[in-house]
Amino acid sequence: MVSRAPWCHDVLRDLLVAPAGPLRRLDVVAATGSTNEDVLNAVRDDPAAWPTGSLLLADHQDAGRGRCGRAWQSPPGASLLGTFVVRPGPSAGGRGWLPLLAGLSVVRALRATGARAWLKWPNDVLVAPPGAPDLDGWGSLRKVAGVLAQATADGAVIAIGVGVNVTQRSAELPVPWASSLALVGAGTDREALLVALVAELTEVVGRWQQAAGDAAGEGLAAEVAAVCATLGRPVRVERPGGEVLTGQAVRLDDDGALVVTVDAAEHRVLAGDVVHLRSG
Repeated sequence: MVSRAPWCHDVLRDLLVAPAGPLRRLDVVAATGSTNEDVLNAVRDDPAAWPTGSLLLADHQDAGRGRCGRAWQSPPGASLLGTFVVRPGPSAGGRGWLPLLAGLSVVRALRATGARAWLKWPNDVLVAPPGAPDLDGWGSLRKVAGVLAQATADGAVIAIGVGVNVTQRSAELPVPWASSLALVGAGTDREALLVALVAELTEVVGRWQQAAGDAAGEGLAAEVAAVCATLGRPVRVERPGGEVLTGQAVRLDDDGALVVTVDAAEHRVLAGDVVHLRSG
């Protein structure tokens, strides 16, 4: 039976917090409504206390949200749930890349556990459960993780929330297109996964900041594209406001926007729900 032991703050602090690790601050809570909301409120109240490299980690959250306000809940101890703090700096452009870069980091950390993981634009991470039947909009892939990036009112701080399904059983998943690391036979050690994720995110975001947000020049754009299962396939995009595009996802633009061709015309998509369609 897989373990759902709570996080051990002292062990994680020794592994992850400076001078031994890359984090500047680590807070661990048993339960909360939403780690993103907690971080944004804490930064508003005391900005200096939350530098880049801060992380709020929770064993359980009961008001977590994904894109478009969708609920994200899980049994205690079954997921990796946390929010990272990034301060882009005044010269950093290309902030639309941050959800994609976080997704790239999650993909790489999950692949280290043995999972076949892919990014779905803009901020879902998918796995390929053996023998999974095709589902409309998902094919044989299933969602195992999500990313939600939210900025403070002044844009000085970006809260990057990450949720990964680790030990959930099928009956504990709210929708048929979800999965967990346990269900795909990957490693379920949350501590090892967290260490890998912190290392990947620190490296990727650090490169993005050094390049002043130029993901293409730094090579990060190509790395995102290489793990993005959305590119090269037919998609339906449901844009805010109700507009729907149906076409081919062909590339990522310089700012991380998804470029979709419809009847030979290119359309830039900055926000929207993307549905993967069957080819042919």
